[in-house]
Amino acid sequence: MARSAEQHFLDSYDSARWPRPSVAVDLCVFTVRDTLLHVLLVRRKEHPFKGQMALPGGFVRVGPDRHAQGEDLEAAAVRELSEETGLPPGTCYLEQLYTFGAAGRDPRTRVISVAYYALVRPDLAPMVTAGTDAATAGFFPVDKVPEPLAFDHVAILAKALERVRAKVDYAPIAFDLVPDTFTIADLRAVYEACKGEAYDAGNFRRRFLRMMEDGLIEEAPGKRASATKPSVVYRFTRRR
Repeated sequence: MARSAEQHFLDSYDSARWPRPSVAVDLCVFTVRDTLLHVLLVRRKEHPFKGQMALPGGFVRVGPDRHAQGEDLEAAAVRELSEETGLPPGTCYLEQLYTFGAAGRDPRTRVISVAYYALVRPDLAPMVTAGTDAATAGFFPVDKVPEPLAFDHVAILAKALERVRAKVDYAPIAFDLVPDTFTIADLRAVYEACKGEAYDAGNFRRRFLRMMEDGLIEEAPGKRASATKPSVVYRFTRRR
């Protein structure tokens, strides 16, 4: 059977004729500690920016030729998140954020980075370990990030904070920043950490009750010990 014009074109296509930028994924990994929003930073082990703090991330893996094109973008983000935190895939909420492609953002070559943000429950945060390409890794309060960060990571972090602070008001992303069981005060602290501002306790309680009426939250077994009287604990009826 005769080859189609499309197949003939593909067989003769020379991909080396065109410059090809590298593609990377960068990750803003957030958690809440001591009522403050924290972000994961790594200390770079290699040049460029050796010894400087940066967001975790890495290059998208591609195959040896155009017939073996490598991993999908989402797969690269999932892999990098697992490698850079030591947490199993699927443990954290992960969402694509924005694409950063300014010329000169990476001194090695032209690199386009697709940024993602991830949310880590506070009970999982102590389990995070540095990946093999990082000297150290640790969580820092978002208002005490040691600048300057490598590359354009200050801009990436700013965009991620803008997204989280806006989205917490209309989507249940706070679900992914509390332990399996929590008190009303625990959840309010997560909202306050994300927004960077205080919530009126009465107004938040009404919001909490609406979430219960909508079937998002239910009372959990047991109580939480406190200085005055044991507190009721709750859980979300479903996780992502």
